[in-house]
Amino acid sequence: MAEAATKPKADVDFNHIRKQFPVLTQQVNGQTLVYLDNAASSQMPARVADRIHAYHRNEHANVHRGIHTLSQKATDAYELTREKVQKFINAKHKDEIIYTTGTTDSINLVANSFSDRFIDEGDEILLSEIEHHANIVPWQMIAERKGANIRVIPVDDNGDIIWNRFVELLNDNTAILAVGHVSNALGTVHPIKKMITEAHKRSIPVLVDGAQAVPHAPVDVQDLNADFYAFSAHKMCGPTGFGILYGKKKYLDEMPPYRGGGDMIDKVSFEETTYNITPHKFEAGTPPIAAGIGLGETISFLNEIGMENIALYEQKLLDYGTEQLQSIDGIRIIGTAKEKASVLSFVHDDIHATDIGTILDQQGIAIRTGHHCAQPTMRRFNVSATARASLSFYNNEEDIDRFTEGIRKAISIFE
Repeated sequence: MAEAATKPKADVDFNHIRKQFPVLTQQVNGQTLVYLDNAASSQMPARVADRIHAYHRNEHANVHRGIHTLSQKATDAYELTREKVQKFINAKHKDEIIYTTGTTDSINLVANSFSDRFIDEGDEILLSEIEHHANIVPWQMIAERKGANIRVIPVDDNGDIIWNRFVELLNDNTAILAVGHVSNALGTVHPIKKMITEAHKRSIPVLVDGAQAVPHAPVDVQDLNADFYAFSAHKMCGPTGFGILYGKKKYLDEMPPYRGGGDMIDKVSFEETTYNITPHKFEAGTPPIAAGIGLGETISFLNEIGMENIALYEQKLLDYGTEQLQSIDGIRIIGTAKEKASVLSFVHDDIHATDIGTILDQQGIAIRTGHHCAQPTMRRFNVSATARASLSFYNNEEDIDRFTEGIRKAISIFE
């Protein structure tokens, strides 16, 4: 049985936790790495890498269907992750946890499979103005195929949704609301529970892109009452190439398979194929087994720290980083929502974001620059790109001090 998430502790030693990430000790351009690109991909603790390595050395075999010992061991470890994920996000049923290759794959699965049953010509798909491309493009493709329409919830100058416009956009033609829990480009935390409640008043199902939420705070899908919830392992200190789609059984059981192949079938003949039950009907072919087992170890690691503790610690870092950035002349933070998570996105009046990122890299400081797969967000705020520092619980105030001092150095170069 998988363990449940831990309660908050007052004695969490985040400096000790930081030491479990070997990558943070390496030298980049002659200086110790400061890694502030966690919204793109977080780093992996040694124990997760060791668990993946142990699978490859001692347990490797294909999962499911095999009767030999190695296959059964691999299957047990792989399926244990499903139980851990269920507990981690408090899903009601283990069968509501579908393995995917990541958040993008999860959203594409819903867009394609859900639309086959529940989206018709003239229906509306409702998105927010600050979505990641992964929660825009799949819906545009479906809208074109089905003759549906995309509607967009606007945000204000802080990056918060405009509530009355959101409510006005909900109508009898709305087939689904698809919205990010946390904006990767701004850090805005949407009032997801409140939005879901409002959508459900009209029986509108809701998909939540949780890629930027699950790594930073506790998520309870039953409390949110989300119909679908998607996230990725590699943004929560796990391996790349693995993700989760949570979906309510009432929808999953009605939705047709997204891909065909091995393991998602019941019986196959040239005349007819019948499909496996949920969740396996959505998991065609040999999966990324090692990555799945790695996610299981990641969840154990996060549970030992406690997601509540992570949220509190990261909020302190975000407050400190915001204060330090605001003290630098010429810097303007993009995204100042009241509720934010772990993202500092900014521009300088006279220096392009790419130049700032390049100069920081020369000092061993890793940030992200560009449009962050959120071009509509950039257009909303009338910028072509931002520099983005994104935090994790293995960062500390010294990282932020080096980051802000690096920006000052960049500014001095262009004076």
